[in-house]
Amino acid sequence: MKRIVALLLVIVMVLGLFGCGAKEKEIDPASASWDEILAAAKGTTVTFYGWGGDENRNNWLNTTVAQHVKENYDITLEVVGMNIDDILAKLSGEKQAGSNKGSIDMIWINGENFYSAKDNGLLWGPFTDKLPNMVTYIDLTDPETLNDFCMPIDGYEAPYAKAQMVMYADTAVTPDLPASAAQLLEFAKANPGKVTYPALPDFTGSAFVRNIIYELCGWEQFQTMEADYDTVKAAIEPALEYLRQLNPYLWNEGKTFPESSTTVDSMFADGELVMAMSYGPFSVATGIDQGLYTETTQTFVFDNGTIGNTNYMAIGFNSPNKAGAMVVINAIISGEIQLTQYAELRELPVVATEKLSAEELAAFDAVDLGKGVLSQAQLLSHRLPEMPASLVPIIEQIWLAEVVGK
Repeated sequence: MKRIVALLLVIVMVLGLFGCGAKEKEIDPASASWDEILAAAKGTTVTFYGWGGDENRNNWLNTTVAQHVKENYDITLEVVGMNIDDILAKLSGEKQAGSNKGSIDMIWINGENFYSAKDNGLLWGPFTDKLPNMVTYIDLTDPETLNDFCMPIDGYEAPYAKAQMVMYADTAVTPDLPASAAQLLEFAKANPGKVTYPALPDFTGSAFVRNIIYELCGWEQFQTMEADYDTVKAAIEPALEYLRQLNPYLWNEGKTFPESSTTVDSMFADGELVMAMSYGPFSVATGIDQGLYTETTQTFVFDNGTIGNTNYMAIGFNSPNKAGAMVVINAIISGEIQLTQYAELRELPVVATEKLSAEELAAFDAVDLGKGVLSQAQLLSHRLPEMPASLVPIIEQIWLAEVVGK
């Protein structure tokens, strides 16, 4: 009997110790200090959900980023490849089920998906005001720090990497590259059947159409436009007419369009098209390195500019490790990790140049971006703001009804 009582006492003491340890980890991340957040994150695992189709980015996350957060914060980073629609569906299902502890910590997100997720309470925040590196490295007055597709971020996501619409062609085949929508029409006429763009709602195809709208209709009016079908249609009619005029000279005469930007890129690499496009401004250099494109392939943008946006990192509303997620996000927006993203992935960084030390700035300037690309300065000087997220699906719907096959 005494042995049983003694054993029970030992069990109670052990459970008490575990209980104390658990309480030390249980902090309120919304009110905790950064030191408390760091302590709570130590020894934990953070899951990062996002599109897994970019092999180079996956490798960077699983090596460079994962090693950094493990060595510096004792955090294990677990990268989970999943389409954003499935991620949001998973979160939505958990929300409806009343699940307060899910499996998604960090999310790679932006645009319409952020708009929907924030509106439906699928994200946790605000949290960016807790991150030291937001002050150290990020321009807090930048419109893209404050708004995502014109929607106020309100501290619910932190910048990840910048993207910008670019086009490219082989100058050995087509030496004169179009610098405007008008010149693009002439370019297509000179190369009938060898120009096209991805079918909307492909992300790149949709951005291309919005860029044509900006060219022909201006961009300012759309920043505050009401998300109404008839209003939007009337505003973009000059661009719709242009796209209809372009159709006869496109691949398959604009009756159908390739299903994705990946398909368009493959058609260009195979010589079926004389032009392609990307939201990755330095993608041509990677293509040349991999032998997919000729060394005479050159990136170009319109003189009036091309649309740019930012990718962001958010935290799931029921993330089981919000502290760990904040620590990893803070690490990714550091000058050190942004430099590796710029050098290894050739992605536009989100750090503000004026906030970099002389040593950090020299390291960024020393990065060799490769052949066939425009410099960061050239891109940023031709960068146009995104449209409100609420207008994008309306434009895609109008394009399907008013442009395809017309």
